[in-house]
This record gives sequence, structure tokens and C-alpha cells, in this order.
Amino acid sequence: MNQFLIAGACLSAVAALAHIGCIIFGASWFRYLGAGEQMARMAEAGHWYPNVFAAGIAAVLLAWSAFALSGAGVIPRLPLLKAALCAITAVYLARGIGFVALMPLFPGNSMTFWMVSSGICLGFGIIHLAGLWQVWARL
Repeated sequence: MNQFLIAGACLSAVAALAHIGCIIFGASWFRYLGAGEQMARMAEAGHWYPNVFAAGIAAVLLAWSAFALSGAGVIPRLPLLKAALCAITAVYLARGIGFVALMPLFPGNSMTFWMVSSGICLGFGIIHLAGLWQVWARL
């Protein structure tokens, strides 16, 4: 079992739970997690978009967690495992490094949000990369 991919799976699952928390607890969680005032206000108004967006991100993160567990040998091998782990690792690293390119698309997010979330994504990407490196030959 690969400890880095197990850690990556846990981290993705925790991030998914944070997004589910936004759905359950509403605007205060959207604000606290830095989603921006516009998103928080839509949540307060009962608009469908913030919850659907958070649910979509949570679903993706849970799928990523499953792929990491599969790569670690904890659960049975999932289809397209090698390609999926490469893509997941690349997305985390790109999000961690390339946040400047995303900032104009989400003008309501604070600089604190960008720095913290990008640092988290970079860390997740490095952990996935280390795990992927270790299991590469058996994938």
C-alpha cells in the first residue's frame, strides 16, 4: 500500500467534506472557505447555483479520492487508473501553480483565498506526485 496515495485520498475526501459543509451550513461556510461574497449571497437567497457547484466539486473530489485509494492498492483497480492519477496530479499541480491565470475568472475571491487554496492544491499535487512516482511501474 502506498502511503502517499492514501494520504492524497484522505485529503481529497476532506476537501469534498468541506464542500458538502457549504451545502449543509450555507453562506457562512461559503464565506469562511473564501468562495466570494457573491456566492455567499446567492446561498443566502436560496439560489440553486452555489449548492450545485459545491456538490459537483465534492463529487469530483470523492472520485479522485477513490482513484488514489485504487492506486494505493486499498480498493480494487479502477478503469483508466494510470491516466486518471496522472490527470488528477496534473490538475492539482496546475491549480496550485497557475492560480494567477484563474483569478480574473473569479473576481470575488480574496487574495487570501487564492494563496491558501493554491498552497493546499500544490501540496495535494506534490503528495499525489510522490505516490504516483512510487507506484508507476505497477500501474
